[in-house]
Amino acid sequence: MKLKLPKSSDIKNKTVLVRVDYNVPLKKDSKGILEVSNDERISASLDTINFLLKNNAKVVLMSHLGRPKSIDDNQFSLKPVAEYMKKKLGLPVIFSNDCIGKATENDVFIAKNGEIVLLENLRFHNGEQKNDSDFSKNLSKLADIYINEAFSTSHRSHASIVGVAKHLPSFAGFSIEKEVSTFTTMMDEPDRPLVIILGGAKISDKVGAIEHLAKIADIVLVGGAVANSFIKAEGLEVYKSFIEDASADLKKKNINYVDLASSLIEDHKSERMLMDGYIPLPKIVYPIDVVAGYSLDETSKKRTEIIDLTKENGKHNKNLLYLDIGPNTIKLYQEIISNAKTIFWNGPMGVWENPILDNGSKKIAASVALSSANTIIGGGDTIACASHFNLDKQYDYVSAAGGAALDFLSGKKLPGLVPLEE
Repeated sequence: MKLKLPKSSDIKNKTVLVRVDYNVPLKKDSKGILEVSNDERISASLDTINFLLKNNAKVVLMSHLGRPKSIDDNQFSLKPVAEYMKKKLGLPVIFSNDCIGKATENDVFIAKNGEIVLLENLRFHNGEQKNDSDFSKNLSKLADIYINEAFSTSHRSHASIVGVAKHLPSFAGFSIEKEVSTFTTMMDEPDRPLVIILGGAKISDKVGAIEHLAKIADIVLVGGAVANSFIKAEGLEVYKSFIEDASADLKKKNINYVDLASSLIEDHKSERMLMDGYIPLPKIVYPIDVVAGYSLDETSKKRTEIIDLTKENGKHNKNLLYLDIGPNTIKLYQEIISNAKTIFWNGPMGVWENPILDNGSKKIAASVALSSANTIIGGGDTIACASHFNLDKQYDYVSAAGGAALDFLSGKKLPGLVPLEE
């Protein structure tokens, strides 16, 4: 996939409408005023914004923030983001109290070339998520050119993602192009071995990615609650460990996620990765031991135990939960990671927020960070986990895109990317 990037001649002295993802965390300061607590998503858009300002464009930024139920949900206003950009980043930002209408059109009209207008939260209007044609047209009125710089929302057919692109010449921002090229290279021409590490709580988020990536990866390492479906698929006891319920579509076909895990194991059972050139490993690897406890909020290590899944006989306490990968699994995964040339990691290995249950996530995060491979991590939980262990700056590429990245890695065409293709 090759995306259209804007040239100076496309945007010089023009008004440019840019869809950014400023769905950033906010916190209250000592005076109770909301302020930005993490600016990574803002920073990701700066190359495109600075390019536009350098070419004397008038920049109109639009984004959503959270899930407001009405225009009165002030805690979801983008005004704190405008203040942050103005005071902390020194950018010439004007905040508009709405994203469509006469007052907003006037805010954009009186702004000078070389200035930025940040529109109020798109989701204060129902037309955004409904991809309403009138809402799309009203947004399009504000500019001459459209740029999508929000990869993380490009899997949604919303007005600001696909609707506006029908009315204006459309381009990809520099950040979105980097996301797409990074993932495309990883899938099409990775340095091998390509090791995929998938964890987290929900297998439903990752089924498509597992199915697609298993075809191109040399090996897939599974952890977190996602691994429970694979463990159970092998006929092993998982006790009260979390196994996600199947979606409505799967239930209609009488399929659950354990069955899906079983079919993935079956589909790839004849494929092997040779570690160190002579040790054959299955294509999909899941834990050989786990740390089990009785609660995600466990406060005593004495209430946890290591269960060897190679010898599991179902005689442990029936109330146990599998909450982290065990020490033998950590060693195995570390050895595989040390042999990798390309690594993609999405999803923690256990309950990383709890110091009693964080060892697997901590060790795997560190092993990926210290690897000589090309390392790519993605997803909000993964970034939060890596940041918790002060490792988030030690990877070659960090993608904040969660659902969009997983859809892209599933081989799906993202609606927001289609209008941007050359």
